[in-house]
Amino acid sequence: MLRHLIQPLDFTTEEFDYLFRLANKIIQNPENYLDVCKGKLLASLFFEPSTRTRLSFESAMLRLGGQVVGFSDAKVSSTAKGESLQDTIRTVENYADICAMRHPKEGAALLAAKAMTRMPIINAGDGGHQHPTQTLTDLLTIDYYKKRFDNLTIGVCGDLKFGRTIHSLVRAMNRYEGVKFVFISPEELKMPKTFKDEIAEENYIETSDLSEAIKNGLDILYMSRVQRERFVSEEEYLRLKDFFILDKEKMNLAKEDMIVLHPLPRVNEISTEIDDDPRAVYFEQARFGMYVRMALIMFLLGLEA
Repeated sequence: MLRHLIQPLDFTTEEFDYLFRLANKIIQNPENYLDVCKGKLLASLFFEPSTRTRLSFESAMLRLGGQVVGFSDAKVSSTAKGESLQDTIRTVENYADICAMRHPKEGAALLAAKAMTRMPIINAGDGGHQHPTQTLTDLLTIDYYKKRFDNLTIGVCGDLKFGRTIHSLVRAMNRYEGVKFVFISPEELKMPKTFKDEIAEENYIETSDLSEAIKNGLDILYMSRVQRERFVSEEEYLRLKDFFILDKEKMNLAKEDMIVLHPLPRVNEISTEIDDDPRAVYFEQARFGMYVRMALIMFLLGLEA
């Protein structure tokens, strides 16, 4: 059966566990996977700018022995001539075995998946909606450092209104027992009601005080940037972009084993002075992203571990 990954809940927690076990095998013995995707092609279709996600997918396929075709700018694709997304996708599946697609419009990945007849599609981010492979990256990082997913208190800070990485993470972690969320944001960037409605009221709180949230004992702090591209008003963006900055003073309030995650890129919401703090694991998080995408490509192509 043709499988896609459009949003994190497309996979069961058991399938998550399988992917993380496979990713850890790859981390331990990458030389065992050098030819797994020999003869396979990844279509890397990025209608929106990306550094980490695009390079992570392409590195993942190349490290599995496969090859990559595609584009990193919608202007060089036929959509610039007016071609529909469905027609682009139906054409590309004649050339490639699996597709990773990022698109600025919400729902674009689901629309593309409905047009597929034989090629799995991976949503690499669609508008402010979902970013499931970043969620896999986040979960693998949590698994590595915390050795569990249940009974954790997770603070998510910054742009909770438009942050697709946060939306995906909250949905995924909400499936585990005993998980509590602390939503930290200015009033204008609060977590949308649609996401809060999925969580039991006793399992989340909202605050605009980052220091207080840290002091109250977070296990994980997930920082995010205030995204300029999501704002209609430049004035509103400039007013809110520096609302929260994580620095050494705030880190001194944190538990000794709290970890700090960030999907990157950061602007100035995390001070570089904490980069050497062992609890700041966001660059390791980026490395884990490549390994979990290697596991995902293998899983969707039905390749043996």
